Amino acid sequence: MAFNHLPAGAHDAFGPLSRTPVTHSVPMANTQGPGRPTAPADSRPTPGTVLDRLSRGPFRSARITHTEHLPPRAGRHAVWPDRIRTDVVAAIQAAGIGHPWEHQAAAAELALDGESVVVATGTASGKSLAYLAPVLSALVDGAEASNGRGATALYLSPTKALAADQRRAVRDLAAPLGNAVRAAAYDGDTPFEEREWVRQYANYVLTNPDMLHRGILPAHPRWSSFLRALRYVVIDECHTYRGVFGSHVAQVLRRLRRLCARYGSDPVFLLASATASDPAAAASRLTGVQVTEITDDASPRGEVVFALWEPPLLTELRGERGAPVRRTATAETADLLTDLVVQGIRTVAFVRSRRGAELISVITQERLAEVDRSLPRRVAAYRGGYLPEERRALERALHSGELLGLAATTALELGVDVSGLDAVLITGYPGTRASLWQQAGRAGRSGQGALAVLVARDDPLDTYLVHHPEALFRQPVEATVLDPDNPYVLAPHLCAAAEELPLTEADLELFGPATGELLPQLETARLLRRRTTGWHWTRRERASDLTDIRGGGGRPVQIVEESTGRLLGTVDESAAHTAVHEGAVHLHQGRTYLVRHLDLEGSAALVEAADPPFSTTARDTTSISVLETETEIPWGSARLCFGSVEVTNQVVSYLRRKLITGEVLGEAKLDLPPRTLRTRAVWWTVTEDQLDEARISPEILGGALHAAEHASIGMLPLFATCDRWDIGGVSVPLHPDTLLPTVFVYDGHPGGAGFAERAFQTAHAWLTATRDAIAACECEAGCPSCIQSPKCGNGNDPLHKRGAVRLLTRLLSAAPRATAP
Repeated sequence: MAFNHLPAGAHDAFGPLSRTPVTHSVPMANTQGPGRPTAPADSRPTPGTVLDRLSRGPFRSARITHTEHLPPRAGRHAVWPDRIRTDVVAAIQAAGIGHPWEHQAAAAELALDGESVVVATGTASGKSLAYLAPVLSALVDGAEASNGRGATALYLSPTKALAADQRRAVRDLAAPLGNAVRAAAYDGDTPFEEREWVRQYANYVLTNPDMLHRGILPAHPRWSSFLRALRYVVIDECHTYRGVFGSHVAQVLRRLRRLCARYGSDPVFLLASATASDPAAAASRLTGVQVTEITDDASPRGEVVFALWEPPLLTELRGERGAPVRRTATAETADLLTDLVVQGIRTVAFVRSRRGAELISVITQERLAEVDRSLPRRVAAYRGGYLPEERRALERALHSGELLGLAATTALELGVDVSGLDAVLITGYPGTRASLWQQAGRAGRSGQGALAVLVARDDPLDTYLVHHPEALFRQPVEATVLDPDNPYVLAPHLCAAAEELPLTEADLELFGPATGELLPQLETARLLRRRTTGWHWTRRERASDLTDIRGGGGRPVQIVEESTGRLLGTVDESAAHTAVHEGAVHLHQGRTYLVRHLDLEGSAALVEAADPPFSTTARDTTSISVLETETEIPWGSARLCFGSVEVTNQVVSYLRRKLITGEVLGEAKLDLPPRTLRTRAVWWTVTEDQLDEARISPEILGGALHAAEHASIGMLPLFATCDRWDIGGVSVPLHPDTLLPTVFVYDGHPGGAGFAERAFQTAHAWLTATRDAIAACECEAGCPSCIQSPKCGNGNDPLHKRGAVRLLTRLLSAAPRATAP
């Protein structure tokens, strides 16, 4: 029997939501009407004071496991390069910015020299101005030198919200420059009647990689005047382009460079990133050009108080297999958000899932109604899947201060300038230290002090981190992992490039070394045809439709209210089997719906409004086979391997659980087709002698392997830029391909995303942290803080905690310290 742990798409189970009454021990600020509380800025409580108020009350102080104080930092000024136009400098000064910081001036100097540059400094350090100064200067120069369009620039952001925010900022900054700077958004929300104007007249186009892939590059003849004059390409929040998504974006950028060369331009790339390990290498891998890094942050920073918060155990409840239950991070965050809103503290609560954002919003509104009936309207949820007009309205309300509290997914993590935020709540470790600091940096953006609180989930990694703060505060951020040579990524982009312009031998170097191997395969598949002028696209349909660059694949599933036909939102096709199967509970803007029918062929889920007293959790089965072992390292008689695998998964049923206690009310069967995934994996085997030495009998072998698999998946995000929902796992007491007990951890994306390879390279440190996390947990036989998984397809059965510790100890005893391939 194999025990499996699914990657992205598995249903997010929250467990019991404790309804412990909230004690509000502070007076409520004057928050009537939109805008900030009426207290002047200099009378705001300090971050330490706010944290002290949050920790008052029974048992609250014991939940803070560590407090990190980051002292304020003075800024270092410089002067703009003399090649920046004086009217641009004057416009910047009119916006209240007298002098640039040193890193802004250095970035502008490199851009003016024609060097691609990545600015990797802290949140709110002025990265936008570092690239806007040379861009605006070039646009004004171009407008003066030409009667036509003049020079152009392209801005790429990972989200529409960030692009919309940047457009507002550019228009405000460039207002004194008159009509010389014509900034316009071009994305899925742009009305069709505006798109032609953008193509013909805008000289600063703000878009996203998706629109570049599907809308601009395939229509490049209509964009020829823009591409011919393209001077700069700005890539904002470039650290988010990782894994499969980052690999797709890397190929989209290579297609852009190819078309620019066709029209005679060679744009300079200007990238902005959160602090990251080796940002120049990551930026170069993303763009395919040499990039210089600037990492010395010269901006000032207010005091930051960062608290690690662990929800309490609920001694009266027992969870799956009798494990102790910890109060959910969702319920804990809702209580903290309630307290902060009551104090008039403008706060964003980040949560990883759409469902979590909705739940926190709903619970907070209920708590606030008990205090002041005018306050619930000051709190809302923000997540992907909302309709464009809903997202824009929420962004405006948060920007203006009409909203005091917002429960948001990472759709709001990136760059959106919400000046005046006082606090950030982070519901569960976001997967990487880079994302953690990015989210924490949303507060204090006007230079004031800020409070950040990481609320731990009942999860091995979260539990480890709140008790090992040095892993967060004494370690550098991770390197960005992406693999543009992944054949599942590269192949559709070669087809798209061939449709744009026939591929030639000269293009092989641009798209990477795997191109030469893939072209004959694409010919065999009759997707491309070779002629004397190169390789041509053979189909009538658009080649850009072959792939979804977000990595999900397939058309998004539309969620439709059955009685009215109203479109509520969408869900990725890859998540449909677990999120919107028949009988699933779906939340949208605080309202609860039940899924009545999932039409996979029509990509639609029909729902109806309901108020069930339960949540739903999908169950599934998974098998895995080894296709190719690329690298193998002996660990004594054990083996650590890396290679290609095929994973077959099928959702077979779902559980209904009581909202309050998590009690299982029943299980219903599902009839959904299996899915097959070819990807990359790391796996390790052990021998019978090693099992004997570790005192692992056949009766507990399955549970020991299964527990080690769960915990290792939970700990991998500490070593690779992934999150546990990006990866999956299978453990087998006797695998038919290895003929030994084996644990697999695989990338949850076709062709792989680089995470399993990173796990292989850091295997000793990764599995050591895994063993330590299990051993340090105070539970008796295993719990969600160590070996239980929220997405286990086998209901967390069997698991054997002590066996997993002994097994990993024996495995590591013979492991070399370095295991790089």
